[in-house]
Amino acid sequence: MDSFSVYGEQFTSRLLIGSALYPSPSVMTESIVTSQAEIVTVSLRRQQSAAAGDDFWQLIKNTGLKVLPNTAGCHSVKEAVTLAQMCREVFATDWIKLELIGDEYNLQPDPIALLEATKILLAEGFKVLPYCTDDLVLCQRLADLGCEVLMPWGAPIGTGKGLLNPYNLKMIRERLPNHTLIVDAGLGLPSHACQALELGYDAVLLNSAIAGAGCPVTMSKAFKSAVEAGRYSYVAKAMPEKDVASPSTPTLGMPFWHQE
Repeated sequence: MDSFSVYGEQFTSRLLIGSALYPSPSVMTESIVTSQAEIVTVSLRRQQSAAAGDDFWQLIKNTGLKVLPNTAGCHSVKEAVTLAQMCREVFATDWIKLELIGDEYNLQPDPIALLEATKILLAEGFKVLPYCTDDLVLCQRLADLGCEVLMPWGAPIGTGKGLLNPYNLKMIRERLPNHTLIVDAGLGLPSHACQALELGYDAVLLNSAIAGAGCPVTMSKAFKSAVEAGRYSYVAKAMPEKDVASPSTPTLGMPFWHQE
């Protein structure tokens, strides 16, 4: 499997995995290891709530994966920037997955606040991975600010609906050919992840689809295979679609009475 870049660091696994909602710490650990992901996202709020109990942070460190802190649950620029600064201190990384929720009903990101917070954090030296909708202009504005990585959603968080608007995602890929693009949120099935990679996305990030499965460990294995299949399919370049049937077996050499 070829590699892709996240702010200058190279990764081979195109599956980024979350660390929430698992039925137990042991299932979380086994699922993460089975996925062969190289990046795991964590919430500082989750870490704080678990600090006195299951030693969540130690479990994450034991995986040896690159940690991507997130600002999940933030609703204002000030709140997101403050949490990002705290994450940098706690997790010793300038990476931040920037989440800024604008609507409680479908947890849709606030595009205006997202741009403002991104500008502040980039100026402070953060490597920002903004979670956004599949709006082309918003993605272009984030790229103009200096984001090397963008994370448009496939569907609202936790819905498992897959890629609601493949056309938008395809346009973003075509218009931003040199940026690392990761589909984040809304995936439910391995086939959804495969489709994202077939569109040319560099990777997918998901949590609920694995943590909420009947058998998270087996599902993590399925997603691992799906992203590999999607990437190989994209690299191989699929045959063009046709509106009429076309025989796969040539008629040359057939008896003449079969060709009439």
